[in-house]
Amino acid sequence: QVQLVESGGGLVQAGGSLRLSCTASGRIFSNYAMGWFRQAPGKEREFVAGINWRGSSTYYADSAKGRFTISRDNAKNMVYLQMNSLKPEDTAVYYCNRITIPTLTPDGGSWGQGTQVTVSS
Repeated sequence: QVQLVESGGGLVQAGGSLRLSCTASGRIFSNYAMGWFRQAPGKEREFVAGINWRGSSTYYADSAKGRFTISRDNAKNMVYLQMNSLKPEDTAVYYCNRITIPTLTPDGGSWGQGTQVTVSS
Protein backbone atom coordinates (compact mmCIF):
# COMPACT_ATOMS: atom_id res chain seq x y z
CA GLN A 1 0.00 0.00 0.00
CA VAL A 2 1.28 3.48 -0.93
CA GLN A 3 0.45 6.36 1.41
CA LEU A 4 0.17 9.77 -0.24
CA VAL A 5 0.47 13.28 1.19
CA GLU A 6 -0.14 16.31 -1.01
CA SER A 7 1.14 19.82 -0.25
CA GLY A 8 1.87 23.15 -1.84
CA GLY A 9 -1.61 24.49 -2.42
CA GLY A 10 -2.73 27.95 -1.50
CA LEU A 11 -4.41 31.15 -2.62
CA VAL A 12 -3.02 32.79 -5.73
CA GLN A 13 -4.18 35.45 -8.16
CA ALA A 14 -5.08 34.60 -11.71
CA GLY A 15 -1.94 34.34 -13.81
CA GLY A 16 0.13 33.19 -10.86
CA SER A 17 1.94 29.92 -10.23
CA LEU A 18 2.03 27.17 -7.67
CA ARG A 19 4.06 24.00 -7.31
CA LEU A 20 2.31 21.05 -5.76
CA SER A 21 4.19 18.17 -4.18
CA CYS A 22 3.13 14.63 -3.45
CA THR A 23 5.08 12.49 -1.03
CA ALA A 24 4.63 8.74 -1.31
CA SER A 25 5.59 6.11 1.21
CA GLY A 26 5.01 2.41 1.53
CA ARG A 27 5.41 0.04 -1.39
CA ILE A 28 8.03 0.71 -4.01
CA PHE A 29 6.99 4.08 -5.40
CA SER A 30 9.09 3.89 -8.55
CA ASN A 31 7.09 0.89 -9.81
CA TYR A 32 4.01 3.01 -10.42
CA ALA A 33 2.77 5.56 -12.89
CA MET A 34 1.46 8.54 -10.98
CA GLY A 35 -1.07 11.22 -11.68
CA TRP A 36 -2.62 14.40 -10.38
CA PHE A 37 -6.37 14.79 -10.14
CA ARG A 38 -8.59 17.61 -8.95
CA GLN A 39 -12.08 18.02 -7.62
CA ALA A 40 -13.91 21.32 -7.67
CA PRO A 41 -16.99 21.95 -5.49
CA GLY A 42 -20.01 20.15 -6.89
CA LYS A 43 -18.00 18.39 -9.58
CA GLU A 44 -16.52 14.96 -10.01
CA ARG A 45 -12.83 14.32 -9.55
CA GLU A 46 -11.00 14.69 -12.87
CA PHE A 47 -7.63 13.76 -14.28
CA VAL A 48 -5.13 16.61 -14.65
CA ALA A 49 -1.71 15.13 -15.44
CA GLY A 50 0.13 11.81 -15.40
CA ILE A 51 3.66 10.47 -15.63
CA ASN A 52 5.00 6.99 -16.23
CA TRP A 53 7.20 5.20 -13.72
CA ARG A 54 10.43 6.32 -15.32
CA GLY A 55 9.35 9.90 -15.86
CA SER A 56 9.95 9.58 -19.60
CA SER A 57 6.33 10.05 -20.68
CA THR A 58 3.81 12.60 -19.50
CA TYR A 59 0.10 13.04 -20.14
CA TYR A 60 -2.15 16.05 -19.67
CA ALA A 61 -5.79 16.93 -19.71
CA ASP A 62 -6.62 19.52 -22.34
CA SER A 63 -7.20 22.07 -19.57
CA ALA A 64 -3.64 21.59 -18.32
CA LYS A 65 -1.69 21.42 -21.56
CA GLY A 66 0.81 24.23 -21.97
CA ARG A 67 0.33 25.49 -18.41
CA PHE A 68 1.05 22.57 -16.08
CA THR A 69 4.11 20.31 -15.89
CA ILE A 70 4.25 17.02 -14.02
CA SER A 71 7.55 15.56 -12.88
CA ARG A 72 8.84 13.00 -10.41
CA ASP A 73 11.92 12.19 -8.37
CA ASN A 74 11.94 8.47 -7.64
CA ALA A 75 14.95 8.80 -5.34
CA LYS A 76 12.86 11.05 -3.10
CA ASN A 77 9.50 9.32 -3.66
CA MET A 78 8.07 12.62 -4.85
CA VAL A 79 5.76 13.73 -7.64
CA TYR A 80 5.36 17.40 -8.52
CA LEU A 81 2.89 19.53 -10.43
CA GLN A 82 4.12 22.92 -11.58
CA MET A 83 1.11 25.07 -12.39
CA ASN A 84 1.58 28.31 -14.30
CA SER A 85 -0.86 30.85 -15.71
CA LEU A 86 -3.46 29.76 -13.20
CA LYS A 87 -7.12 30.54 -13.86
CA PRO A 88 -10.07 30.79 -11.49
CA GLU A 89 -11.43 27.57 -13.02
CA ASP A 90 -8.34 25.76 -11.70
CA THR A 91 -9.71 26.21 -8.18
CA ALA A 92 -10.11 22.75 -6.67
CA VAL A 93 -8.68 20.26 -4.23
CA TYR A 94 -5.75 18.54 -5.92
CA TYR A 95 -4.84 14.91 -5.28
CA CYS A 96 -2.14 12.58 -6.45
CA ASN A 97 -2.51 8.86 -6.93
CA ARG A 98 -1.27 5.88 -8.83
CA ILE A 99 -2.67 5.63 -12.34
CA THR A 100 -3.04 3.05 -15.04
CA ILE A 101 -1.63 3.85 -18.46
CA PRO A 102 -3.06 4.31 -21.08
CA THR A 103 -6.46 4.82 -19.45
CA LEU A 104 -5.04 7.50 -17.06
CA THR A 105 -7.46 6.37 -14.38
CA PRO A 106 -6.72 5.72 -10.70
CA ASP A 107 -5.69 2.11 -10.22
CA GLY A 108 -7.32 1.60 -6.85
CA GLY A 109 -4.80 3.15 -4.48
CA SER A 110 -5.99 5.08 -1.45
CA TRP A 111 -6.48 8.84 -1.77
CA GLY A 112 -4.67 11.33 0.40
CA GLN A 113 -6.18 14.45 1.97
CA GLY A 114 -5.46 16.59 -1.04
CA THR A 115 -4.27 20.19 -1.15
CA GLN A 116 -6.55 23.16 -1.79
CA VAL A 117 -5.76 25.48 -4.69
CA THR A 118 -7.76 28.69 -4.89
CA VAL A 119 -7.27 31.10 -7.78
CA SER A 120 -8.79 34.54 -7.41
CA SER A 121 -9.80 36.66 -10.37
